[in-house]
Amino acid sequence: MNDKDLLEKDIFSKVLRAGRRTYFFDVRATKADDYYITITESKKFTEEDGSYHFKKHKIYLYKEDFAAFNEILNEMTQYVVNHKGEEVISERHQKDFKKESFVERIIEETTTSSKNSFTDVDFDDI
Repeated sequence: MNDKDLLEKDIFSKVLRAGRRTYFFDVRATKADDYYITITESKKFTEEDGSYHFKKHKIYLYKEDFAAFNEILNEMTQYVVNHKGEEVISERHQKDFKKESFVERIIEETTTSSKNSFTDVDFDDI
């Protein structure tokens, strides 16, 4: 297979960049010239020395599965939106999130609430 054959296999493509993840949606052709979709998740991992690598996961979606896949995907996304809304609520998704400060805040809230729940009792009062 030459380069021209490889280029002709990709019919239509879209890219979604989402933080460290990138999603590639590609329409491709089979040898019989029928179409199918690939969805690739690519996630970038950076090493301490500054080098990086990508991990990729790919799904192949064929026409006979489009309707059922689309129905379940719509049902699942609608369920999430209906139950949790569209806003991201995880603190890990905040740009200024620091794990240490989150843990310190939880410890502080826990100790503050436990201090407030106790009353000073003098043994002479009993």
